Amino acid sequence: MAKNKMGFGTRAIHAGQKPDAESGAIMTPIYQTSTFVQTYPGEHKGYEYSRTENPTRKALEENIASLELADKAYCFASGMAAVDAALKLLKQGDEVIATQNIYGGTYRLFFQQYEQFGLRFKFISMDDLANLEEAIGERTKMLWLETPSNPTLKIIDLKAAAEISKKHGIIMAVDNTFASPYLQNPLALGADLVMHSVSKYLAGHSDVIMGALATNSETLANQLYEIQKNSGVIPGPQDCFLVLRGIKTLHLRMQRHCENAAQVAAYLKQHPKVDTVYWPGFDSHQGHQVAKTQMKDFGGMVSFELKNAKQESAFKVMSKLEVFTIAQSLGGVESMCAHPASMSHASVPRAEREEQGILDSTIRLSVGIEEVNDLLTDLESALEFA
Repeated sequence: MAKNKMGFGTRAIHAGQKPDAESGAIMTPIYQTSTFVQTYPGEHKGYEYSRTENPTRKALEENIASLELADKAYCFASGMAAVDAALKLLKQGDEVIATQNIYGGTYRLFFQQYEQFGLRFKFISMDDLANLEEAIGERTKMLWLETPSNPTLKIIDLKAAAEISKKHGIIMAVDNTFASPYLQNPLALGADLVMHSVSKYLAGHSDVIMGALATNSETLANQLYEIQKNSGVIPGPQDCFLVLRGIKTLHLRMQRHCENAAQVAAYLKQHPKVDTVYWPGFDSHQGHQVAKTQMKDFGGMVSFELKNAKQESAFKVMSKLEVFTIAQSLGGVESMCAHPASMSHASVPRAEREEQGILDSTIRLSVGIEEVNDLLTDLESALEFA
């Protein structure tokens, strides 16, 4: 069947995977090998060397491509390696326009690594896409978007942004980590490139570091394959196996993440010690109407600010949580909390953080799939210390 004809859950379980021809094993084997035998110089069974291609990795790449409604996907050793590969599509003097409120590691890579090689970066608010039209110049070659964004969950109208990018002949890349392909498919909305920190919702069990890029452009796919092959920043087959296993329950996990997050957000919104709650499911959210049209649900991420705006208060609340664990990650089955200003976005200058709404009292929650009443009780107990 065509890549988009089967249901998401069916594709999550079956896409890219076939029973092992030799043994009949239903799970894709872990091809823990560096090289492959050739029957004659240049004659082989489709694989030569695991840096260029490995059967376990190929199965995962085909699976991710199917979930993102893409022709091709490529996996990398981390989400940051995937961002790095995307930037290698550009050349000295090119400009990237990025939305404010992106992951701090991406910000750091832009300025600490690529600015010195001659790439230019511009950050703008994309609440109003008229800002994007005004910002595009002759050197602009890529848009880098996150929606929902990290950590204040801003929403960008991907279809409208894609129309602008196409008008100007610019690559539009979307970090789809927070939504996952279960909730959102940027390529179907006009994007050229989708990036995932596979470590998060796709793997889903906090046991793998990996990234991925997906595209429907043959030109970009060919370039990315060469970048992957030449740079060699690839995941090993064991990690690919773990992600394939994790993806099989992605649709089930995301449903529970969304259900729990909705109840957590509603609880926080009415709490007397909580100020602002960021969650795109609220009617009052800046991007609620757009999120309703381009997402299947509103995701498992919730951020909030305390009325006591001091960092010490945020730290105190986080330290009192027992079910939510303090960790610099997200998207796992277990609930996690993070302090963006001192963790994921510590590399972003303070003035820029505050302009983006990342305050000393901002706490980011990755709502897991535990019993929601236990999560609410945990928050209730911890917030007494705010």
